[in-house]
Amino acid sequence: MPTRPRKALRVVTPTDPPPPPARPKTVSEAADHGTTRELLVAMRSRIAKAVEDPSTPARDLAALTKRLTEVVRDIETIDAREEQEAERGGPVSDEAFVAEAI
Repeated sequence: MPTRPRKALRVVTPTDPPPPPARPKTVSEAADHGTTRELLVAMRSRIAKAVEDPSTPARDLAALTKRLTEVVRDIETIDAREEQEAERGGPVSDEAFVAEAI
C-alpha cells in the first residue's frame, strides 16, 4: 500500500493565523464521548436555541430559562474549579486517612 508523503513540521510563529476553532459537539456527541463541561456547553446551546425559537410555547419558556441559568452556573463552577487547580499547580489528591487523627 503506498504511503502518503508527510507534511513537514515547523515552529509556529507569532504571525501565523490561529487555528480554526473546533466545532462544538452536539448534545449526543458530548453525552457519548465528551466531558461533563462539553455536555453542559452543548445543552446550553440547545436550550438557548429553544428559548430564542418563536415557535417555543410560552408555557415552556420559564422552565427553559431556569434550566439555562442552572447550566450556565454549572459551567461557571467547573471553570472556576479548573482555574483554582491551575493556580495550585493541578488537582489536589486526597491524603491517606488516619483514624487516630480523629
